[in-house]
Amino acid sequence: MIENGKYEYVVVGCESAGVGLVRELTKAGKSVLAVDKSQEKVELLEDEGFDAVIADPTDPSFYKTLDFEAISAILVTGANDEANLETVRTIRGVNKEVFVIVRVASHKLKEEFESAGANIVVLVSDAIKHTFLEKIKRVEIYKKLEKLKSILESLKGKRLGIFTHDNPDPDSMSSAYALKEIAKQFDVDADILYYGEILHQKNRAMMNILEIPMVRAEEADLSSYETFAIVDSSGPGVNNSIPPDIDVSIIIDHHPAEKVVARFVDIRDNVGATATILTEYIKELKLVPSKILATALFFGIKSETDEFKRNTRTADFLASAYLYPFVDHELIEKIEGPAISTETLDILGTAIRNRQVYSSFLLSFAGFINDRDALPQAADFLLRLEGISTAVVFGVVKDTVYISARNKDVRIHMGEVLRRAFGDVGSAGGHAHAAGAQIPLGIFGEAGEKELLAKLITEAIKRRLLSALGIEAQS
Repeated sequence: MIENGKYEYVVVGCESAGVGLVRELTKAGKSVLAVDKSQEKVELLEDEGFDAVIADPTDPSFYKTLDFEAISAILVTGANDEANLETVRTIRGVNKEVFVIVRVASHKLKEEFESAGANIVVLVSDAIKHTFLEKIKRVEIYKKLEKLKSILESLKGKRLGIFTHDNPDPDSMSSAYALKEIAKQFDVDADILYYGEILHQKNRAMMNILEIPMVRAEEADLSSYETFAIVDSSGPGVNNSIPPDIDVSIIIDHHPAEKVVARFVDIRDNVGATATILTEYIKELKLVPSKILATALFFGIKSETDEFKRNTRTADFLASAYLYPFVDHELIEKIEGPAISTETLDILGTAIRNRQVYSSFLLSFAGFINDRDALPQAADFLLRLEGISTAVVFGVVKDTVYISARNKDVRIHMGEVLRRAFGDVGSAGGHAHAAGAQIPLGIFGEAGEKELLAKLITEAIKRRLLSALGIEAQS
Protein backbone atom coordinates (compact mmCIF):
# COMPACT_ATOMS: atom_id res chain seq x y z
CA MET A 1 0.00 0.00 0.00
CA ILE A 2 1.24 3.51 -0.85
CA GLU A 3 0.62 6.26 1.71
CA ASN A 4 -0.32 9.23 -0.48
CA GLY A 5 1.35 12.54 0.33
CA LYS A 6 4.15 10.85 2.23
CA TYR A 7 6.85 10.57 -0.43
CA GLU A 8 9.06 13.33 -1.85
CA TYR A 9 10.97 11.02 -4.20
CA VAL A 10 10.07 7.85 -6.07
CA VAL A 11 13.03 5.74 -7.19
CA VAL A 12 12.12 3.39 -10.03
CA GLY A 13 14.55 0.49 -10.43
CA CYS A 14 16.29 -1.13 -7.47
CA GLU A 15 19.61 -2.09 -9.00
CA SER A 16 22.86 -0.73 -7.53
CA ALA A 17 22.34 2.88 -8.69
CA GLY A 18 18.76 2.98 -7.44
CA VAL A 19 19.57 1.39 -4.10
CA GLY A 20 22.39 3.88 -3.62
CA LEU A 21 20.04 6.79 -4.28
CA VAL A 22 17.46 5.41 -1.85
CA ARG A 23 20.10 5.20 0.88
CA GLU A 24 21.58 8.66 0.26
CA LEU A 25 18.22 10.44 -0.04
CA THR A 26 16.96 8.77 3.12
CA LYS A 27 20.19 9.72 4.93
CA ALA A 28 19.55 13.32 3.83
CA GLY A 29 16.16 13.23 5.56
CA LYS A 30 14.02 12.79 2.44
CA SER A 31 10.99 10.50 2.28
CA VAL A 32 11.59 7.93 -0.46
CA LEU A 33 9.59 5.15 -2.08
CA ALA A 34 11.51 2.46 -4.01
CA VAL A 35 9.77 0.66 -6.88
CA ASP A 36 10.79 -2.54 -8.67
CA LYS A 37 9.00 -5.51 -10.19
CA SER A 38 11.45 -7.90 -8.51
CA GLN A 39 10.10 -9.21 -5.22
CA GLU A 40 13.62 -10.17 -4.10
CA LYS A 41 15.00 -6.64 -4.55
CA VAL A 42 12.02 -5.05 -2.82
CA GLU A 43 12.30 -7.41 0.14
CA LEU A 44 16.02 -6.65 0.50
CA LEU A 45 15.25 -2.93 0.75
CA GLU A 46 12.41 -3.58 3.20
CA ASP A 47 14.80 -5.63 5.35
CA GLU A 48 17.00 -2.52 5.57
CA GLY A 49 14.02 -0.48 6.75
CA PHE A 50 13.23 1.36 3.51
CA ASP A 51 9.78 1.79 2.00
CA ALA A 52 9.54 -0.29 -1.18
CA VAL A 53 6.75 -1.66 -3.36
CA ILE A 54 6.49 -4.35 -6.03
CA ALA A 55 5.11 -2.85 -9.24
CA ASP A 56 5.65 -2.85 -13.00
CA PRO A 57 7.26 0.53 -13.86
CA THR A 58 5.56 0.46 -17.27
CA ASP A 59 2.06 -0.06 -15.81
CA PRO A 60 0.05 3.22 -15.74
CA SER A 61 -2.17 1.95 -12.94
CA PHE A 62 0.73 2.13 -10.47
CA TYR A 63 1.39 5.84 -11.11
CA LYS A 64 -2.31 6.64 -10.75
CA THR A 65 -1.98 5.68 -7.07
CA LEU A 66 0.66 8.37 -6.44
CA ASP A 67 0.06 11.84 -4.99
CA PHE A 68 1.96 13.90 -7.57
CA GLU A 69 1.43 17.13 -5.61
CA ALA A 70 3.79 15.85 -2.90
CA ILE A 71 6.44 14.34 -5.18
CA SER A 72 9.53 16.43 -5.98
CA ALA A 73 10.83 14.02 -8.62
CA ILE A 74 10.64 10.50 -10.00
CA LEU A 75 14.09 8.99 -10.55
CA VAL A 76 14.25 6.28 -13.21
CA THR A 77 17.49 4.39 -12.56
CA GLY A 78 17.23 1.03 -14.32
CA ALA A 79 20.14 -0.33 -16.40
CA ASN A 80 17.99 -1.08 -19.48
CA ASP A 81 17.55 1.94 -21.77
CA GLU A 82 14.51 0.54 -23.57
CA ALA A 83 12.71 -0.25 -20.31
CA ASN A 84 13.60 3.21 -18.95
CA LEU A 85 12.25 4.89 -22.10
CA GLU A 86 8.98 3.01 -21.80
CA THR A 87 8.81 3.96 -18.11
CA VAL A 88 9.22 7.68 -18.93
CA ARG A 89 6.48 7.46 -21.56
CA THR A 90 4.19 5.72 -19.08
CA ILE A 91 4.77 8.39 -16.41
CA ARG A 92 4.06 11.17 -18.91
CA GLY A 93 0.89 9.39 -19.99
CA VAL A 94 -0.39 9.73 -16.43
CA ASN A 95 1.10 13.10 -15.42
CA LYS A 96 2.63 15.86 -17.56
CA GLU A 97 4.03 18.00 -14.72
CA VAL A 98 6.00 15.75 -12.36
CA PHE A 99 9.79 16.17 -12.61
CA VAL A 100 11.46 13.10 -14.16
CA ILE A 101 15.18 12.30 -14.00
CA VAL A 102 16.35 9.24 -15.92
CA ARG A 103 19.58 7.26 -16.21
CA VAL A 104 20.64 6.56 -19.82
CA ALA A 105 23.57 4.44 -21.00
CA SER A 106 23.57 5.41 -24.69
CA HIS A 107 24.36 8.99 -25.67
CA LYS A 108 22.45 8.44 -28.93
CA LEU A 109 19.18 8.05 -27.02
CA LYS A 110 19.46 11.34 -25.08
CA GLU A 111 17.23 13.33 -27.46
CA GLU A 112 14.68 10.49 -27.62
CA PHE A 113 14.36 10.47 -23.82
CA GLU A 114 13.97 14.26 -23.76
CA SER A 115 11.28 14.02 -26.46
CA ALA A 116 9.52 11.39 -24.33
CA GLY A 117 9.31 13.90 -21.47
CA ALA A 118 12.43 13.41 -19.31
CA ASN A 119 13.41 16.69 -17.60
CA ILE A 120 16.99 15.61 -16.90
CA VAL A 121 18.91 12.85 -18.66
CA VAL A 122 21.88 11.51 -16.68
CA LEU A 123 24.33 9.86 -19.05
CA VAL A 124 26.22 7.01 -17.41
CA SER A 125 29.44 8.01 -19.19
CA ASP A 126 29.18 11.58 -17.86
CA ALA A 127 28.45 10.36 -14.34
CA ILE A 128 31.52 8.11 -14.41
CA LYS A 129 33.65 10.93 -15.81
CA HIS A 130 32.56 13.39 -13.12
CA THR A 131 33.09 10.76 -10.43
CA PHE A 132 36.62 10.08 -11.66
CA LEU A 133 37.42 13.81 -11.88
CA GLU A 134 36.15 14.31 -8.34
CA LYS A 135 38.26 11.38 -7.13
CA ILE A 136 41.31 12.75 -8.97
CA LYS A 137 40.81 16.08 -7.21
CA ARG A 138 40.64 14.29 -3.86
CA VAL A 139 43.85 12.41 -4.70
CA GLU A 140 45.62 15.69 -5.48
CA ILE A 141 44.45 17.20 -2.19
CA TYR A 142 45.43 14.03 -0.34
CA LYS A 143 48.96 14.08 -1.82
CA LYS A 144 49.40 17.76 -0.94
CA LEU A 145 48.26 17.22 2.62
CA GLU A 146 50.53 14.19 3.03
CA LYS A 147 53.48 16.38 2.01
CA LEU A 148 52.41 19.15 4.41
CA LYS A 149 51.95 16.63 7.23
CA SER A 150 55.40 15.20 6.54
CA ILE A 151 56.99 18.65 6.92
CA LEU A 152 55.07 19.44 10.10
CA GLU A 153 55.90 16.03 11.59
CA SER A 154 59.60 16.76 10.97
CA LEU A 155 59.19 20.00 12.95
CA LYS A 156 57.71 18.37 16.06
CA GLY A 157 58.89 20.23 19.14
CA LYS A 158 60.43 23.01 17.02
CA ARG A 159 59.33 26.50 16.02
CA LEU A 160 57.76 27.60 12.75
CA GLY A 161 57.50 31.22 11.61
CA ILE A 162 54.45 31.95 9.45
CA PHE A 163 54.82 35.12 7.38
CA THR A 164 51.91 37.09 5.97
CA HIS A 165 52.38 39.72 3.28
CA ASP A 166 53.16 43.24 4.49
CA ASN A 167 50.30 45.13 6.17
CA PRO A 168 48.25 41.90 6.42
CA ASP A 169 44.57 41.84 5.47
CA PRO A 170 41.84 39.44 6.74
CA ASP A 171 42.64 36.77 4.15
CA SER A 172 46.31 36.78 5.06
CA MET A 173 45.75 36.89 8.83
CA SER A 174 43.10 34.16 8.86
CA SER A 175 45.18 31.88 6.62
CA ALA A 176 48.22 32.28 8.87
CA TYR A 177 46.07 31.64 11.94
CA ALA A 178 44.66 28.47 10.36
CA LEU A 179 48.16 27.18 9.53
CA LYS A 180 49.24 27.95 13.10
CA GLU A 181 46.30 25.87 14.41
CA ILE A 182 47.10 23.02 12.02
CA ALA A 183 50.76 23.08 13.13
CA LYS A 184 49.60 22.83 16.75
CA GLN A 185 48.09 19.41 15.94
CA PHE A 186 51.62 18.21 15.15
CA ASP A 187 53.16 19.71 18.32
CA VAL A 188 54.75 22.52 16.34
CA ASP A 189 54.91 25.94 18.02
CA ALA A 190 54.19 28.57 15.35
CA ASP A 191 54.15 32.38 15.36
CA ILE A 192 52.42 34.65 12.85
CA LEU A 193 54.95 37.24 11.63
CA TYR A 194 54.35 40.40 9.63
CA TYR A 195 56.11 43.50 8.36
CA GLY A 196 54.48 46.89 7.94
CA GLU A 197 51.42 48.10 9.81
CA ILE A 198 47.87 46.94 10.46
CA LEU A 199 46.05 50.23 9.97
CA HIS A 200 42.84 49.42 8.09
CA GLN A 201 40.05 49.70 10.65
CA LYS A 202 38.48 46.33 9.80
CA ASN A 203 41.84 44.58 9.84
CA ARG A 204 42.66 45.98 13.28
CA ALA A 205 39.17 45.13 14.49
CA MET A 206 39.54 41.55 13.29
CA MET A 207 42.93 41.13 14.98
CA ASN A 208 41.73 42.63 18.25
CA ILE A 209 38.24 41.13 18.47
CA LEU A 210 39.35 37.62 17.50
CA GLU A 211 42.61 38.02 19.47
CA ILE A 212 44.74 36.71 16.62
CA PRO A 213 48.34 36.60 17.92
CA MET A 214 50.34 38.70 15.43
CA VAL A 215 54.07 39.32 15.95
CA ARG A 216 56.00 42.17 14.29
CA ALA A 217 58.80 40.51 12.34
CA GLU A 218 61.23 43.33 13.24
CA GLU A 219 60.72 42.51 16.92
CA ALA A 220 61.14 38.74 16.53
CA ASP A 221 64.35 36.72 16.69
CA LEU A 222 64.12 35.06 13.27
CA SER A 223 67.06 32.80 14.10
CA SER A 224 64.91 31.04 16.72
CA TYR A 225 62.69 29.45 14.05
CA GLU A 226 63.59 26.14 12.46
CA THR A 227 61.97 27.18 9.18
CA PHE A 228 59.28 29.45 7.76
CA ALA A 229 55.98 29.41 5.88
CA ILE A 230 54.44 32.15 3.75
CA VAL A 231 50.68 32.54 3.23
CA ASP A 232 48.87 34.81 0.77
CA SER A 233 52.16 35.61 -0.97
CA SER A 234 54.36 33.50 -3.22
CA GLY A 235 57.81 34.12 -1.75
CA PRO A 236 60.22 36.55 -0.07
CA GLY A 237 60.05 40.00 -1.67
CA VAL A 238 56.67 39.39 -3.33
CA ASN A 239 54.46 42.07 -1.75
CA ASN A 240 56.43 41.66 1.45
CA SER A 241 59.64 42.70 3.19
CA ILE A 242 60.75 39.15 4.04
CA PRO A 243 64.56 38.85 3.73
CA PRO A 244 65.55 36.99 0.54
CA ASP A 245 67.82 34.55 2.42
CA ILE A 246 64.98 33.25 4.62
CA ASP A 247 64.55 29.44 4.49
CA VAL A 248 60.94 28.95 3.38
CA SER A 249 59.51 25.42 3.49
CA ILE A 250 55.80 26.13 2.96
CA ILE A 251 54.13 28.53 0.49
CA ILE A 252 50.34 28.79 0.19
CA ASP A 253 48.76 31.47 -2.00
CA HIS A 254 45.88 32.22 -4.37
CA HIS A 255 47.63 34.80 -6.55
CA PRO A 256 49.12 33.79 -9.92
CA ALA A 257 52.86 33.16 -9.67
CA GLU A 258 55.68 31.45 -11.57
CA LYS A 259 58.91 29.69 -10.59
CA VAL A 260 57.93 29.30 -6.94
CA VAL A 261 60.33 27.05 -5.02
CA ALA A 262 59.76 25.50 -1.58
CA ARG A 263 59.41 22.04 -0.05
CA PHE A 264 55.62 22.51 -0.09
CA VAL A 265 53.91 24.78 -2.62
CA ASP A 266 50.14 25.13 -3.03
CA ILE A 267 49.34 28.05 -5.32
CA ARG A 268 45.86 28.14 -6.84
CA ASP A 269 44.65 31.10 -8.83
CA ASN A 270 41.32 29.32 -9.35
CA VAL A 271 40.10 30.26 -5.86
CA GLY A 272 39.18 33.69 -4.58
CA ALA A 273 41.04 33.56 -1.26
CA THR A 274 43.94 31.81 0.44
CA ALA A 275 41.57 31.23 3.37
CA THR A 276 39.59 28.93 1.05
CA ILE A 277 42.64 26.68 0.64
CA LEU A 278 43.28 26.58 4.39
CA THR A 279 39.61 25.79 5.04
CA GLU A 280 39.95 22.83 2.68
CA TYR A 281 42.95 21.63 4.71
CA ILE A 282 40.95 21.91 7.96
CA LYS A 283 38.09 19.93 6.41
CA GLU A 284 40.25 17.20 4.85
CA LEU A 285 42.30 16.79 8.05
CA LYS A 286 38.96 16.29 9.85
CA LEU A 287 39.73 19.08 12.33
CA VAL A 288 36.74 20.78 13.91
CA PRO A 289 37.40 24.54 13.66
CA SER A 290 36.95 26.59 16.80
CA LYS A 291 34.46 29.46 16.77
CA ILE A 292 37.32 31.95 16.48
CA LEU A 293 39.12 30.12 13.67
CA ALA A 294 35.93 29.57 11.66
CA THR A 295 34.95 33.22 12.08
CA ALA A 296 38.41 34.38 10.98
CA LEU A 297 38.45 32.16 7.87
CA PHE A 298 34.88 33.04 6.92
CA PHE A 299 35.60 36.75 7.24
CA GLY A 300 38.84 36.28 5.32
CA ILE A 301 36.99 34.73 2.35
CA LYS A 302 34.16 37.23 2.56
CA SER A 303 36.54 40.20 2.68
CA GLU A 304 38.89 38.98 -0.06
CA THR A 305 35.99 38.33 -2.46
CA ASP A 306 34.25 41.64 -1.62
CA GLU A 307 31.16 40.00 -0.13
CA PHE A 308 31.43 37.12 -2.66
CA LYS A 309 31.07 39.54 -5.60
CA ARG A 310 34.67 39.61 -6.87
CA ASN A 311 36.67 36.69 -8.27
CA THR A 312 34.54 34.21 -6.32
CA ARG A 313 34.69 30.56 -7.35
CA THR A 314 32.73 27.45 -6.41
CA ALA A 315 35.46 26.46 -3.93
CA ASP A 316 34.95 29.74 -2.02
CA PHE A 317 31.22 29.12 -1.65
CA LEU A 318 31.82 25.52 -0.56
CA ALA A 319 34.42 26.58 2.00
CA SER A 320 32.13 29.30 3.36
CA ALA A 321 29.21 26.85 3.59
CA TYR A 322 31.41 24.43 5.53
CA LEU A 323 32.50 27.15 7.97
CA TYR A 324 29.07 28.77 8.37
CA PRO A 325 27.71 26.56 11.21
CA PHE A 326 30.81 27.30 13.32
CA VAL A 327 30.88 31.09 12.71
CA ASP A 328 30.04 33.64 15.41
CA HIS A 329 28.02 36.15 13.38
CA GLU A 330 27.88 38.67 16.22
CA LEU A 331 31.67 38.88 16.07
CA ILE A 332 31.46 39.39 12.29
CA GLU A 333 29.13 42.34 12.86
CA LYS A 334 31.55 43.86 15.37
CA ILE A 335 34.48 43.46 12.95
CA GLU A 336 32.55 45.06 10.10
CA GLY A 337 31.29 47.98 12.15
CA PRO A 338 34.34 49.95 13.36
CA ALA A 339 34.44 53.71 12.84
CA ILE A 340 36.36 54.99 9.81
CA SER A 341 39.61 56.73 10.77
CA THR A 342 40.19 60.44 10.10
CA GLU A 343 43.20 59.59 7.90
CA THR A 344 41.16 57.18 5.77
CA LEU A 345 38.54 59.88 5.28
CA ASP A 346 41.24 62.41 4.32
CA ILE A 347 42.82 59.97 1.85
CA LEU A 348 39.43 59.29 0.29
CA GLY A 349 38.82 63.03 -0.02
CA THR A 350 42.22 63.58 -1.65
CA ALA A 351 41.63 60.74 -4.09
CA ILE A 352 38.26 62.22 -5.06
CA ARG A 353 39.78 65.68 -5.62
CA ASN A 354 42.76 64.41 -7.63
CA ARG A 355 40.85 62.06 -9.91
CA GLN A 356 41.66 62.12 -13.61
CA VAL A 357 39.32 60.37 -16.05
CA TYR A 358 40.26 58.93 -19.44
CA SER A 359 37.21 57.38 -21.08
CA SER A 360 36.00 54.85 -18.46
CA PHE A 361 39.41 54.72 -16.72
CA LEU A 362 40.01 56.73 -13.53
CA LEU A 363 43.43 57.53 -12.05
CA SER A 364 44.04 59.36 -8.78
CA PHE A 365 46.95 60.33 -6.52
CA ALA A 366 45.95 60.00 -2.85
CA GLY A 367 48.97 61.88 -1.52
CA PHE A 368 51.77 61.15 0.97
CA ILE A 369 50.10 58.85 3.48
CA ASN A 370 50.68 56.46 6.36
CA ASP A 371 47.77 54.04 5.82
CA ARG A 372 48.26 52.16 2.55
CA ASP A 373 45.14 50.07 3.37
CA ALA A 374 43.06 53.16 2.60
CA LEU A 375 44.09 52.94 -1.08
CA PRO A 376 41.93 49.91 -1.98
CA GLN A 377 39.05 51.47 -0.06
CA ALA A 378 39.39 54.62 -2.18
CA ALA A 379 39.66 52.54 -5.38
CA ASP A 380 36.50 50.60 -4.45
CA PHE A 381 34.65 53.85 -3.79
CA LEU A 382 35.76 55.55 -7.02
CA LEU A 383 34.84 52.48 -9.07
CA ARG A 384 31.23 53.22 -8.12
CA LEU A 385 31.26 56.50 -10.06
CA GLU A 386 28.95 56.56 -13.06
CA GLY A 387 30.74 55.64 -16.29
CA ILE A 388 33.86 54.30 -14.54
CA SER A 389 34.87 50.67 -15.14
CA THR A 390 38.49 50.83 -13.91
CA ALA A 391 39.87 52.82 -10.96
CA VAL A 392 43.54 53.08 -9.97
CA VAL A 393 44.55 54.93 -6.79
CA PHE A 394 48.16 55.39 -5.68
CA GLY A 395 49.94 57.00 -2.77
CA VAL A 396 53.41 57.36 -1.24
CA VAL A 397 54.12 55.53 2.02
CA LYS A 398 57.61 56.42 3.31
CA ASP A 399 59.96 55.40 0.47
CA THR A 400 57.52 53.38 -1.65
CA VAL A 401 54.71 54.17 -4.08
CA TYR A 402 51.76 51.83 -3.54
CA ILE A 403 49.16 51.30 -6.27
CA SER A 404 45.72 49.74 -5.82
CA ALA A 405 43.48 48.93 -8.78
CA ARG A 406 39.86 47.82 -9.08
CA ASN A 407 38.24 46.82 -12.36
CA LYS A 408 34.86 45.63 -13.68
CA ASP A 409 35.68 45.70 -17.41
CA VAL A 410 35.69 42.04 -18.52
CA ARG A 411 38.09 42.88 -21.35
CA ILE A 412 40.84 43.90 -18.93
CA HIS A 413 42.95 41.73 -16.62
CA MET A 414 44.18 44.32 -14.14
CA GLY A 415 46.90 42.11 -12.69
CA GLU A 416 48.44 41.67 -16.14
CA VAL A 417 48.08 45.41 -16.88
CA LEU A 418 50.00 46.35 -13.72
CA ARG A 419 52.68 43.76 -14.47
CA ARG A 420 53.16 45.19 -17.95
CA ALA A 421 53.21 48.74 -16.66
CA PHE A 422 55.43 48.36 -13.59
CA GLY A 423 57.00 44.91 -13.58
CA ASP A 424 60.34 46.30 -14.72
CA VAL A 425 60.58 48.95 -11.99
CA GLY A 426 58.85 47.27 -9.03
CA SER A 427 56.58 44.37 -8.12
CA ALA A 428 53.04 44.04 -9.43
CA GLY A 429 50.28 41.49 -9.91
CA GLY A 430 46.87 40.32 -8.86
CA HIS A 431 43.60 39.20 -10.40
CA ALA A 432 41.49 40.57 -13.25
CA HIS A 433 39.26 42.58 -10.92
CA ALA A 434 41.69 43.54 -8.15
CA ALA A 435 45.43 44.13 -8.33
CA GLY A 436 48.28 46.09 -6.79
CA ALA A 437 51.84 47.25 -7.29
CA GLN A 438 54.78 48.66 -5.34
CA ILE A 439 57.47 50.93 -6.80
CA PRO A 440 60.57 52.20 -4.94
CA LEU A 441 60.36 55.98 -4.63
CA GLY A 442 63.99 56.36 -5.68
CA ILE A 443 63.31 55.73 -9.36
CA PHE A 444 61.50 59.08 -9.56
CA GLY A 445 64.69 61.01 -8.87
CA GLU A 446 65.86 63.31 -6.10
CA ALA A 447 63.05 65.88 -6.15
CA GLY A 448 62.91 67.51 -2.73
CA GLU A 449 59.64 69.40 -3.11
CA LYS A 450 56.63 67.19 -2.39
CA GLU A 451 54.52 69.08 -4.93
CA LEU A 452 57.11 68.49 -7.67
CA LEU A 453 57.56 64.85 -6.64
CA ALA A 454 53.79 64.34 -6.73
CA LYS A 455 53.68 65.65 -10.30
CA LEU A 456 56.61 63.45 -11.39
CA ILE A 457 55.01 60.34 -9.85
CA THR A 458 51.57 61.08 -11.29
CA GLU A 459 52.88 61.69 -14.81
CA ALA A 460 55.08 58.59 -14.79
CA ILE A 461 52.33 56.30 -13.49
CA LYS A 462 49.76 57.83 -15.85
CA ARG A 463 52.03 57.38 -18.87
CA ARG A 464 52.86 53.76 -18.08
CA LEU A 465 49.29 52.78 -17.20
CA LEU A 466 47.65 54.42 -20.21
CA SER A 467 50.26 52.84 -22.47
CA ALA A 468 49.60 49.40 -20.95
CA LEU A 469 45.86 49.93 -21.42
CA GLY A 470 46.18 51.38 -24.92
CA ILE A 471 44.38 54.60 -23.98
CA GLU A 472 45.17 58.03 -25.40
CA ALA A 473 46.06 60.53 -22.66
CA GLN A 474 43.21 62.92 -23.34
CA SER A 475 41.12 63.85 -20.33
